[in-house]
Amino acid sequence: MSRARDDVLARVRGALPGGRSGVPVPREYRRADERPRAALVDLLEERLVDYRAEVRRVGRQHIGEAVVAICRDRSARRIGVPPGLPGEWRPEEIDIVEDRDLATAELDRLDGVVTGCTAAIAETGTLILAGAPADGRRALTLVPDLHVCVVGEAQVLGSVPEGIAVVASAVRADRRPVTLVSGPSATSDIELLRVEGVHGPRQLVVVIAS
Repeated sequence: MSRARDDVLARVRGALPGGRSGVPVPREYRRADERPRAALVDLLEERLVDYRAEVRRVGRQHIGEAVVAICRDRSARRIGVPPGLPGEWRPEEIDIVEDRDLATAELDRLDGVVTGCTAAIAETGTLILAGAPADGRRALTLVPDLHVCVVGEAQVLGSVPEGIAVVASAVRADRRPVTLVSGPSATSDIELLRVEGVHGPRQLVVVIAS
């Protein structure tokens, strides 16, 4: 057992930056999804709905209208947005609060938040937020009870390796934190009773824009 442990640790040290590893890392898994874009978008919607998120599909010119409708349906009047959120996604009918390092108590007083995303993975129904200007910082999307996330159809990827490839450079170069969102925040106790909103927003609405 000791020899096996030493062997494992030696391989780990060799794989670290500056180390020398004689063990090749196989990359034989599927790294690209060849399915048509429309099929991937349909799959993403299916996965999100299965995770109890709501999905609305609109044309890009109607994103602002969709945001207004979502907020009206949920009586959300005070909405936080990241500084880089496009102006057309900020309807005048809503009280918009731009996140300039808002304190946690200020975030908690928001009715919801509207952000974009870096990418979305159809296979797992996962949204990737990697600190881009429209993504916002991590706290902005974790504290408010409602998260409205806008996803462009061109951002929809098929597989996890494709998603990791998209954010790899941002993580390496800028040390950005990456948040992976698969449905509303949920957990369960020892009796497997599902509770939503414990570690993040209780409501997730995804606007897929074509």
